[in-house]
Amino acid sequence: MARHAGVSAMTVSNVINRTGRASPDTRERVIKAIADLGYVPNQSARRLVGASVACVGLIYSAVESVFVEATLAAVAVVAAEKGIQLQIRSVEHGATGDVADVARDMIRKGAQALLLMPPYAEMLGEQAGSEGLGVPAAAIATAMALPHIATVRIDNRAAMRTITERLIAQGRTRIAVIAGPPRHSDSLARLEGYRDALRAHGLPVDPRLQAEGDFTFQSGLAAAEQLLNLSQRPDAIVSTNDDMAAAVLWVAHQRGVRVPMDISITGFDDTLIATRVWPPLTTVRQPIRDMAAEAMEWLARAVRHPDRHDAPQDIVLPFAMIERQST
Repeated sequence: MARHAGVSAMTVSNVINRTGRASPDTRERVIKAIADLGYVPNQSARRLVGASVACVGLIYSAVESVFVEATLAAVAVVAAEKGIQLQIRSVEHGATGDVADVARDMIRKGAQALLLMPPYAEMLGEQAGSEGLGVPAAAIATAMALPHIATVRIDNRAAMRTITERLIAQGRTRIAVIAGPPRHSDSLARLEGYRDALRAHGLPVDPRLQAEGDFTFQSGLAAAEQLLNLSQRPDAIVSTNDDMAAAVLWVAHQRGVRVPMDISITGFDDTLIATRVWPPLTTVRQPIRDMAAEAMEWLARAVRHPDRHDAPQDIVLPFAMIERQST
């Protein structure tokens, strides 16, 4: 940290502990280094960077997903900027245990607030007992308001309807979907958005054109095989995340199916993988960094003023459809 701030270790100690002398410029550089590096050694440092919450517990699903990795990175950057320590706990993919037990353990170990991702956001947010945890909780990337915790999200249903309608406008009429796991509210909302678009334009909702994955690349491979094996192949496939859409591209290339001439393919999230495949994916962009920042701000306010947060907030941020060569 001293090297990052361009000062001596003794100067860093003096600024953090408010001992000795330091010029305003030096003090500002040390405070910036603390935020940049996420180094929060004690309560004095937390006061320096103005954080009202010292430690946030983050619970997420241990699934191989570019979106999960990008979200973890965004939360870590926001926490570092705000001088907040993160206590991170992954829960095995598909685990059915009580997420409240995990939350209570994190609180015992110092978490003053909780930040959750699907499906554990829904699992905890729908439990009346979550109010008894004694700390504020927020969720990012869920698809609906939850009764007992704050939520920061996009309108997943409207986003999937928008991207499906774009395919319809391009003349696609046999549009298939790869849904995510049903325990994820965002997956269910995206599936409904796809159906909304078909119904609005007089196209049938054909169950044969629906496959289910679990947001992983591997599950996308199986779903793509299922859909491309149909006797009447779809002329478009909308995937409920980028990982599964990338898998569809893989299978299409293997079979000699041309994208987008023979079939259009779309993803969701606009993660790094969307621009690392060929052709690059048309997708929906979620503002991950903004969602993380909004959630952290809400948690900080809730810790600072617990009496002023009677009801959890539901913050809906704008999404964007990003059109690329896969359509």
